[in-house]
Amino acid sequence: MSKTLASHAAPAPRAKKATARAALVDLPEASRTILMDCFRQFGIEGVAVSANAAERLHKEKFEACVIRLNPAAQAVMESARKSPSNSRMVIYGVGGNAHEAMHYSKFGINAVFHEPLERTAALKLVRSTRMLVMHEFRRYVRIPVMTEVAVMPGDGHRFTATSIELSSGGMSLKSGEEVSPGMNLEVSFALLTLPRVTVRAAVSWRKNKSFGVRFDASDDRRHPLKAWIDAFLES
Repeated sequence: MSKTLASHAAPAPRAKKATARAALVDLPEASRTILMDCFRQFGIEGVAVSANAAERLHKEKFEACVIRLNPAAQAVMESARKSPSNSRMVIYGVGGNAHEAMHYSKFGINAVFHEPLERTAALKLVRSTRMLVMHEFRRYVRIPVMTEVAVMPGDGHRFTATSIELSSGGMSLKSGEEVSPGMNLEVSFALLTLPRVTVRAAVSWRKNKSFGVRFDASDDRRHPLKAWIDAFLES
């Protein structure tokens, strides 16, 4: 009887073979364990990095990096972004909120794990960004990136928003300011390797505190942005 049951038992799930690596920089053991498990489910190997983190991320190839958002993180992120191998790597911050993450926006932080780290939320974030880490760009044409964006509606009122995702055709942002679909405005922002871009756009959707804008296709000022995105996806 036991032999029959054994023959019909479902095979144990097999872990996906790792095809990308994520550096887990100076994380507490509990957080590191959670993230290693989350990344492993999508074929991404989590690699603990502590000593000489800036040097390793400058010389050693990683597809992603997870780092705590504190003053020591700046040197590590700067080293990675100046590295020929890791200049386009996906950077996840740990801790703080979107406002605090803006202190590091010039390094192109892609997403933030909030503390205390919770496995379900962490798994959801890894799932939503895994294609970017795995370089499956044909299926992922939007780049998650957090940076400060100056928004200038036609009425002259100016406010600041936080970017969520970016593409050559538009972007999604987060702000408590009131906007409505169809509203014309200009957005202005910069990234580490992209000088400030200002481009005309129109609000395409609004949900809670998030909204999307579509860039004006006739505005030639968006061409440097398109070239930057193409280079990012091809790297």
